[in-house]
Amino acid sequence: MILRSEALTKSFGTKRVLSAVRLQINRGDAIGLVGRNGVGKSTLLKLLMGQISPDTGEMDIRTNRIGYLPQFPDLNGDEPVGQVVGTPAGDMMTITARMDELESLMTSGGDIDWNTVAEEYSRLEKEKDSITGVSLSFSGEKAMAAVGLGPELADRPMSQLRGGERTKVMLARVIVQAEGSDLLFMDEPTSHLDVETVEWLEDYLLKFDGGLVVVSHDRFFLDRVATSVADIDRGHLKRFKGNYTQFAEKKAMEVAKSYKASEKARIERDRYLQAAEDMYRRQRYSGEHKRLERRADAVEQIEKPRERNMKVRIEASNKSGKNVIMAKGISVSREGQMMVNSIDLDMMVGDKLGVFGPNGAGKSTLLKGLVGELPVDGDLWVAPGANIGYFAQGHDRLDPELTPEEQLMLIMGKDQRLAARQLLARFLITGELAERPISTLSGGERARVALAALMAEKRNLLILDEPTNYLDIPTRAAVEEALIEYPGTMLVVTHDRYFLDAVCNRVAELRDGKLAIYNGTYSMMRGSISNQAVEQAMAYRVMSGFTNWEYRRKHNVGDRIAIAPSEMKGYQWAIDQGKIKRIKGVERKKVSR
Repeated sequence: MILRSEALTKSFGTKRVLSAVRLQINRGDAIGLVGRNGVGKSTLLKLLMGQISPDTGEMDIRTNRIGYLPQFPDLNGDEPVGQVVGTPAGDMMTITARMDELESLMTSGGDIDWNTVAEEYSRLEKEKDSITGVSLSFSGEKAMAAVGLGPELADRPMSQLRGGERTKVMLARVIVQAEGSDLLFMDEPTSHLDVETVEWLEDYLLKFDGGLVVVSHDRFFLDRVATSVADIDRGHLKRFKGNYTQFAEKKAMEVAKSYKASEKARIERDRYLQAAEDMYRRQRYSGEHKRLERRADAVEQIEKPRERNMKVRIEASNKSGKNVIMAKGISVSREGQMMVNSIDLDMMVGDKLGVFGPNGAGKSTLLKGLVGELPVDGDLWVAPGANIGYFAQGHDRLDPELTPEEQLMLIMGKDQRLAARQLLARFLITGELAERPISTLSGGERARVALAALMAEKRNLLILDEPTNYLDIPTRAAVEEALIEYPGTMLVVTHDRYFLDAVCNRVAELRDGKLAIYNGTYSMMRGSISNQAVEQAMAYRVMSGFTNWEYRRKHNVGDRIAIAPSEMKGYQWAIDQGKIKRIKGVERKKVSR
């Protein structure tokens, strides 16, 4: 056991975020932490790391070797990349936490040994300065190379890096920390990363032998990393064995069961209340109606599950004709640099093409060329009947000074306030959220407003740039369902592999200025990697050599093998015959399903 929490609660003001949370993390665990935006996932991470204190509950942390990748790293200043990569978060957090404790002691004015406290504080300051002053080490240089960053970036200030580069720096930092860490926390590690880097990260985490807790909305990533899923729902945490797909199936069954039980309790209570009302009318002085009312009050009221995914339907205007986009040998440049070089692209009505590729390859540049925001060289034809709806990655088509309601009324008409509010409500923008300036909304809330605006426009050709960024899993699922049913044509840039599989009937990789198109899903192109998952495997020692013909593997005496739960049936005979023996140890293992 590395960490255990018991009955943790945390409130901010009058709002209780977490209630009676219990969680144990062992070596070899890989926990995916999921839940809607704002339910307290990042708060729980900070509690588990000791960055903030719970209101009630107990924590037992048996290591200070902790790595951490925050969701929004505060690294936009002048710190050089090499210094950031070389900073061990676990040591820094331990020092900072102790310094905070000493500062509280000194400001409290209590009966303390001032000399001892001052000496310790001074020593910790020197340790902190020595850590933050570390230059890029050999391990740091290797980590940077592993995530695709060259050593020439080591002296560059963090403020000069793009979002994806900053996240890669944080990944390199975590890699350095993970080498000596017992516990690794990661908050949305795949945000702004390209597919290639995410897949590298998945393979890296598979080899990490400590405890791992990952907050993520990337379902494909969770399927290939998590061996259990912890779900936060209305302040309560429940842990499920298995990856995300298995969790989703179990969760759906629980939700359906809860709906049924809640409805049954409501019907029973209403029956007693109706009988009490009838009895009161017939024999009001008998008191029998009060007994029935007490029976109604005694019926256990089961809270209904959260409303299921929002229902969204994106309509299309009239069809544009059989051919929608025809491009031959087109090139697009940005700021004097050619990003897309002599590519061909043909899209027909109903095509749903998903484009992925490395960060900086020119994906967003290509979209801007297609919608006319950047000049295009070569032959580009867009059907005259194509009514383009463009979703910009930065939501720059939203007016930050307007409210969501006002933004939609610009599109739908000033007399369409009710319709605008109804449409926003379908994207969970209700009440006070619909009346606040867009500039004050979170990234996920702005994304939902932008999607609602796109829906209001009724376009027959959608050009989408990272439409699922900042969205939680239920919202992503709803948007995917809407785009699957969308009758028009769509070209979307995304790093979300689950989205590529669920929505797109064609995929294309943009790399080195060239576009390679594949007719089929992402997993089909990559060889059905969506069937791969990770499980927590038990260690065994081979006592007598044998060949497992089911898996076509030969095992020699003394070999150490890891057997995942899904493989156990194929090895049970070897266990029964004493050919392999259980030994101490667990590890994460990739399996095909």
